[in-house]
Amino acid sequence: MAVLPEGVSWRKVTIWSVAAVAALALAVLLARFLISLPTVAAFIERYPGVATAPESSPVGLPGWLRWQHFLNMFFMIMIIRAGWLVRTTQRPKAFWTRDNTKFIKTAGEPTKISFNLWIHLAFDVFWVLNGVIFIILLFVTGQWMRVVPTNWDVFPNAVSVGLQYLSLDWPTEHSWAHYNALQLLTYFITIFIAAPLSLISGFRMSPSWSTRWTRAGKLLPLEVTRKIHVGVMVYYLLFIVVHVTLVMATGALRNLNHMYTGTDDVSWTGFWYFAASMVVVVIGWVLARPMFLQPIASIGGKVTAR
Repeated sequence: MAVLPEGVSWRKVTIWSVAAVAALALAVLLARFLISLPTVAAFIERYPGVATAPESSPVGLPGWLRWQHFLNMFFMIMIIRAGWLVRTTQRPKAFWTRDNTKFIKTAGEPTKISFNLWIHLAFDVFWVLNGVIFIILLFVTGQWMRVVPTNWDVFPNAVSVGLQYLSLDWPTEHSWAHYNALQLLTYFITIFIAAPLSLISGFRMSPSWSTRWTRAGKLLPLEVTRKIHVGVMVYYLLFIVVHVTLVMATGALRNLNHMYTGTDDVSWTGFWYFAASMVVVVIGWVLARPMFLQPIASIGGKVTAR
């Protein structure tokens, strides 16, 4: 059975799960009632769900973005896995101690951390590098216009889309040309708010944070930062679940072709690429263990058993 964080029991998880399902059912009923009202129906007709976008907004997804999407997915899954193990493992089986004589020489005692934390930090580095490249290419190629709001009508359109989703009368998808307003806002929050928050809070919690930075430490108290970091992880998990669900429920083959083949057609090609990418993720999940990663970790430090 999976290990839960301290203070969390399966009884609580079950209760919260049942409560979440009940709340979702009530939300669906409420949304269906609301859209039956003439005023709300007129609102949805006025704001069908697509925000105003620049005329030069690009259509389709280029190859670099599709590769970035896969790498981001892979790194994020590995990061969440390792982060969960760091939070729930009470007695780590292996540790990593930094070698202060390699690469960057530092004074003081070498840093000793659990191997799960090393895995977490190692994938963090790749995720950040991938993110920096993504942001640069996003603005260089104009793809930013697909994920950054440029008109205030994005908000009423997002409310309209939310009502349509909750009522189960889902809006027509045209993601090859543009995202709906709710997607646009969600992607914007994920890229430009959640990602920086996870980076800053993670750095504050990492061994790289110097104890000499007392002023910065007061601005970012450790306990508050830890809650922010966990909160962002929960946001990512919810985002992944909703994102994958909608991809599969709103025309899976077409959506998978958008992201994996760069075409706007309905064929099984994108699905097979998706299946292959899942195999890569599973292999990464299996290999993200001390017995496989020890040679790499040993380059910058020493791996020891408990």
